[in-house]
Parts: sequence; C-alpha cells; structure tokens
Amino acid sequence: MIIKMANWKSILTYDPVAALSSSENKAIAFFAARDLQGNTDNDPESLWDLPEAQKIVKKQQKDGSWKYPGGNINIRSHENYNQIETYRNLGFLVESYGFNNRNPAITKAADFLFSFQTDQGDIRGILGNQYTPYYTAGIIELLIKAGYRKDLRIEKAFHWLKSARQSDGGWAIPLRTLNKNLDIISMKSETLEPDKSKPFSHMVTGIVLRAYAAHERYRKLPLAIEAGKLLLSSLFKKDNYTDRGSKEYWTRFTFPFWFTDLISALDSLSRLGFQKDEPQIQKAVVWLLSHQHENGLWELKTLKNKNEYQTKLWLSLAICRIMKRFYE
Repeated sequence: MIIKMANWKSILTYDPVAALSSSENKAIAFFAARDLQGNTDNDPESLWDLPEAQKIVKKQQKDGSWKYPGGNINIRSHENYNQIETYRNLGFLVESYGFNNRNPAITKAADFLFSFQTDQGDIRGILGNQYTPYYTAGIIELLIKAGYRKDLRIEKAFHWLKSARQSDGGWAIPLRTLNKNLDIISMKSETLEPDKSKPFSHMVTGIVLRAYAAHERYRKLPLAIEAGKLLLSSLFKKDNYTDRGSKEYWTRFTFPFWFTDLISALDSLSRLGFQKDEPQIQKAVVWLLSHQHENGLWELKTLKNKNEYQTKLWLSLAICRIMKRFYE
C-alpha cells in the first residue's frame, strides 16, 4: 500500500487533533496546540506548576536524584538504583511537562546523572560496572532536549557511543555479545569488553538513535544514517538477542519512550531524515493507520505505566508528530 497524500491529517481515517487539543490534560492540550496546530503563543514553562509535575519535583532529593523503591544492593548500590529512577523521572519532566535547564530540578538532576560519567564518556552504574550504550544514550537524549546540547559532557558521551558500535554499525549490550547472562552483574564484577564482531541489537540501536535524533548536528552524521538503516531493516522482526527479542515488542508501547518500539523507532527515523516512501516505513504507517479509533486516538498495548489512558493520549500525540514530519 503506497500512501502519497500531501497533508498529514488527510492520511488518517479520523482527525485526532480535536480530541488532543481539547483534552483535560493541560500538557497534552498545550503540546497538541503547539506541535500540531502551530500555536506558539504560550511558553512550556506554564506547565511547570501543574500539580502532576510538582508532585514529581517534590520527591527529588537534595543531591538531585529520585529514590528508587526497593532494589538489591548485591546487584548495584542505592546510588545506582537512584540513577535509573532519576532517568525515569527526568523523562516525565522533560517529555510531558517541557522542563529544561532553566528549572533547578533539571540542573540538579543533570549534575547527579553526569556524576556517573566515566573518563571514557559513558554513563555507568545501572548495570554495575558494565557498559550500557542504551542507558548512556537514553540519559543524554533527555539532557539534550533539556538544553544541554552544547555541553562538553554530551560531546564526550557521543564520542564514546561512536567507539562502542558493533562492527556492523549498530549497538548491542556488551554482555550479550559474550553470551553472558545479566545475572552475573554485581558491583564487584570486572568490566567486560564486548565482542564487536557480533550483530547489532535493534532494541539497543533504537534507543541509541534517539540521542542522535535529538541532536540537530549529530543526527546528520553518516554513522547515524547507517545505524538508522539497520533499525529500519529490523522493523517487525525478532531481535538478534533475547532481551525483548520477540517480534511482539514492536507493538508494546511506553511513553516517555523507554525501550525500542514501533513509535519510538519511527520518531527517530523521521527526525533522521528517512522518507515516508521507504517500504518498511510504509508498512509501519499502515499498521498505525489500522489501529486508529473513531475518537481519533490510538488504543494500543502499553507497558510500565499505571495510568493507561494518559499514556495512550501521549502515544497518540507522538504518532501525530511522526505523521506530520513524514507527510508535510
């Protein structure tokens, strides 16, 4: 099925803009008006005082982190557990409420997360002493969006990501390239070097590409386009590794984006400059079109989020942004 229509809304069976722009969720309504209707009159800082956003801010600790609930200190320290919780909450503040580095909650969170950056440039600790290309990239993606695009620590992280690629141009979990299970992780484990001759993981590569796609200069690099082609070739297919390896994970969604799924992949590919007439993109768009409901929104299977209705609103907004990039 080849879609050639010019206006992005004209490819949809139902118009989603009214449902999003009139939403009781003020953040959804704001971003729908700005990103889908071109209304730039309001400042995203107007969202910072929303009760939902302030509920997150008030739980931030003095060192800039958020406390992880539970955890096993034989696997990682409390501080490293807090690193992943800080990454998670940074995602909500940046993606859902437009926070940036003019807000002290973001500057404190950034300082906390950057404190885990090694001399090599990666951000380490969430998997003990092991390299994590996907956590490094996921964290800097959000920091770039929060205003740290020109920060030298971001440059350092990109330099490390370039060096951490597999030979085929994608990324993988280093432990998996050695056929090691994640249960060997501990704070006392030595750092293991990856086998770069092994194939890329689309789950990991998709997350890393989100960082490249967020940066207006790095998204243009040949290595980002090369990795984008690998991701594009993997849509709807099994991963080369067992972590979220089943094809079904392409259609299990989260917002803010966490793992790699169809929406997060298309979001990156549309920012990287890939075109809608790519056969795999056409296939993905047709899948999305077939799952739109009469109210204009998408009712998709979600992961990790308790409030599914709000998550589905955000996913519907994300799909509209993608369609607008591809078809206008």
